[in-house]
Amino acid sequence: MTLHGVGLGPGEADLVTVRGKKILESAAVVYSPGRLSRSVATEHVSETCIGDLDFPMTRDEDELRRAWKEAAEEIAPRAREETVAFVTLGDPNVYSTFGHLRRTLTAFHPNIEIETVPGVSAVTAFTTALGIEIASGADIALHEAPCGATPTGPDRMVLFKVTDVPATHEGLVEAGYDVVYGRRLYMEQGETVVTDDPETLADRDYYTLAYAEKFSLDSEPATATFETAPTSDTETVTKTDGGPTSEEDRELTDEMPSEVARLERAEGELCGDEVSGVSR
Repeated sequence: MTLHGVGLGPGEADLVTVRGKKILESAAVVYSPGRLSRSVATEHVSETCIGDLDFPMTRDEDELRRAWKEAAEEIAPRAREETVAFVTLGDPNVYSTFGHLRRTLTAFHPNIEIETVPGVSAVTAFTTALGIEIASGADIALHEAPCGATPTGPDRMVLFKVTDVPATHEGLVEAGYDVVYGRRLYMEQGETVVTDDPETLADRDYYTLAYAEKFSLDSEPATATFETAPTSDTETVTKTDGGPTSEEDRELTDEMPSEVARLERAEGELCGDEVSGVSR
């Protein structure tokens, strides 16, 4: 049978995907690596279906390898006979524990089929909750920032595990960043906080993220002008002779051999592509 790594999303039970919910409901046992993922899973399956796994809170690599081998030994016999799931908050392949289990099973139990079911990652949940748009063409980096760490370099960053917010904030501001923080976003456990005041989040919490953007960054999508420019539902453009009325229209007329080609170019430009021409 199959082991499914199921992403539960950021924490609220109704943000589990339709596919993830179906897998959970069909699984004979759902393994959970922690309290929060368990609380989300039990919104979809009975407590009696949950299989708990014990992982030490340590950075000792030998201890971690031992724990993952024991977890694989627990899961493999069940996965050979029936459908089982391993759940994780967010997405199974983004800053997740699932990669450790997948590698361990592949190494020691290669006959186990493994399938990954994507979940809403903390990155997309975070930017949505903060109303931050990562526009087409923008560069962004993901980093961890535990214990006051201050990664720098890219113009935009999403930082995970910001456990010492004041220290990280000080370093980011000195490096030229604006920063906003979100804690326990879309989580039913604990208080949700969104703030740019680091002192508000002075206490340590593993589920704190930050979005950092360079002060001098000045890049706006084409439609940003709609937010400030006056508009009218009755605005029209009149062509006196039925032909092109601007350089842009003439460029389209000269380069486009057909209506289909014109539409293809327009679609590409809407998606952020730089289209210089279409061959005949």
